[in-house]
Amino acid sequence: MKNHLSLKVFLSLFAVCCLPFTGAGCGYTTRSMVNTKYRTIYVTPFVNKINITSEVDTGNKYRIYRPMIESDITTHVNNKFYFDGNLRPAKDSSADLILKGEVVEFRKDPLRYDANDNVAEYRINLVVNISLWDRRENKLLWQENGFTGDTSYFASGPQQKPEDTAVVDALKDLSRRIVERTVEQW
Repeated sequence: MKNHLSLKVFLSLFAVCCLPFTGAGCGYTTRSMVNTKYRTIYVTPFVNKINITSEVDTGNKYRIYRPMIESDITTHVNNKFYFDGNLRPAKDSSADLILKGEVVEFRKDPLRYDANDNVAEYRINLVVNISLWDRRENKLLWQENGFTGDTSYFASGPQQKPEDTAVVDALKDLSRRIVERTVEQW
């Protein structure tokens, strides 16, 4: 009987001590950290700043130009904002926030070679400079240079993927990262 009573006292004391902590939780939330005064965003068309006239050397031999990549990035970022729902894309004149961006690099780097010294796997990197502005106050909220979205893909073998599909995967990764960066607490 005495052991049973001690166990009851212990469990009661344990419950009283731990109950306040169980309500506190870990602080995770699925809601946006964006200030409530911001409801809409305008994504300016990305500008292509890839320097295709620079000389090729060992440091930049994998830099390439992909036509209309800036348009593709703008479209994917807008679509991701629609999908995310925390900020609604709007016209420039009525948006609370303005996201500006420029494409500074498109890279296709070999990662792995096969037995015949052919490239078996590539990594695609899309690098942009982005900034977020409060339109009403014309104030810079944050800026990130060298912001990257990437993917890797096999050029041969059973897991082979077309380059165009890999570029779409890199666009999705970049747009996801941009939207997450925008709706996180600054």
